[in-house]
Amino acid sequence: MVGVENLKRIVDQICRDKGIDRALLIDAIEEAVRSAVRKKFGSRREIEVQFNDELGEVEVFQYRTVVDEVYDEETEISLEEARRLDPEAELDDDLGEKLDNIADLGRIAAQSAKQVIIHRMRDAERDVIYEMYRDRQGSIVNGIVQRFERGDMIINLGRTDAILPRDGQIPKRSYKQGDRIRAYLLEVRRDVREGKFRDSQLILSRTCNEFLIKLFEMEVPEIAEGIVKIMGASREPGFRAKIAVSSIESDVDPVGACVGLKGSRVQNVVQELQGERIDIVPWSPDPAKYVYNALAPAEVSMVIIEDDKKALLVVVPDDQLSLAIGRQGQNVRLASRLLGWKIDVKSESRYANMDNNGYRSLTEVEGVDENLADQLFAAGVTSAGKLAGLEPEKLMALARMDQEKARTLQQMAALVEAPEPVAVSLEDGEQDDGQGASGEPGNEPGESGNEPGEPENEPGEPGNEPG
Repeated sequence: MVGVENLKRIVDQICRDKGIDRALLIDAIEEAVRSAVRKKFGSRREIEVQFNDELGEVEVFQYRTVVDEVYDEETEISLEEARRLDPEAELDDDLGEKLDNIADLGRIAAQSAKQVIIHRMRDAERDVIYEMYRDRQGSIVNGIVQRFERGDMIINLGRTDAILPRDGQIPKRSYKQGDRIRAYLLEVRRDVREGKFRDSQLILSRTCNEFLIKLFEMEVPEIAEGIVKIMGASREPGFRAKIAVSSIESDVDPVGACVGLKGSRVQNVVQELQGERIDIVPWSPDPAKYVYNALAPAEVSMVIIEDDKKALLVVVPDDQLSLAIGRQGQNVRLASRLLGWKIDVKSESRYANMDNNGYRSLTEVEGVDENLADQLFAAGVTSAGKLAGLEPEKLMALARMDQEKARTLQQMAALVEAPEPVAVSLEDGEQDDGQGASGEPGNEPGESGNEPGEPENEPGEPGNEPG
């Protein structure tokens, strides 16, 4: 270990291969030898270790104090013995002596030196990797699939490995060892002992919204130049995504720029995301117009805005309800994330029913949701009072429920106060068609009608089918 002729060559080679500072590696070797010598000769000795660059070896010196009478051989040396080493030695001098018998430090001491060097080299490598990649955080990196560990994917980036966690992988797509892959560099860590993934400095992702945005930046020159801006994105990785775009120049169509000639640009992104469907919508500062664009291709009849609650009530034609909601609520859920607003989608018929006092009394009955209220109202059960007086057998057949549940529902309906009758003059009654003006579906998106109350659905949840 010490005095080996090719030690200098090994040091130089390691520094080249690992990118470690040479002075840092030499310091690690000196510390390792110092630890090994103290284990061999005792920890009370004053030891100095130096790397001789000319000879390419490690030199070890022991320092002891010159005394008349020696009480401790580890720290003291007699004047007679000291003058054999240095004729000019005097009492109380600190005399340095080179140790030549350290070639064989023993198995334990050598193992200790090895561990010190490995530990210091790992720390130095981590610092090198951190400095190399910290400026690339938030960008796309290319690598090769190295191996798999409990569902996580280890990606070789050339100088080091990165981890692509299971939740950062797009479903419905399998990779095998040796495949090339692109991913978003989500996090660069200096201390790998903290956090979820131990021994991993670089964390990748292919499911984050930023990965989609960076792919468009690479494919669309107008985005890279700053002419077209991506204002927001939302994804359900592997299935569907939405991005909102705007342009700072009036003669540049942001949607057309992202789509490209014959869809070439967006198709490159779709291919990278394994067929993920991407909706590109024009951004607007007006929430009503924004949600109108975000729910496309569904048509929107009316939008009611509640700024204080950041909630939108969207009314669509009855035949457009399922299209607006999307499969398992996917379309409205992505639109809600894209806007950052709570979106409640209702059909025109349900919105018209909301102006009816009897229908509202049905929705107040515990256990009656909007779907059931639509069924009852369409069947002629137009209020909670009529529900309470309905024959249980009819209710069981109509709502497809057992007798016990039907009786419980009628008991709850009996507790709801009857709606107050609304006095209407004959002249008004001839003109009134039974619906408020705000309930007419002819209003353009963004026009507000009478407030329908707090929307029942949570953000992004599918609306209910029309009765």
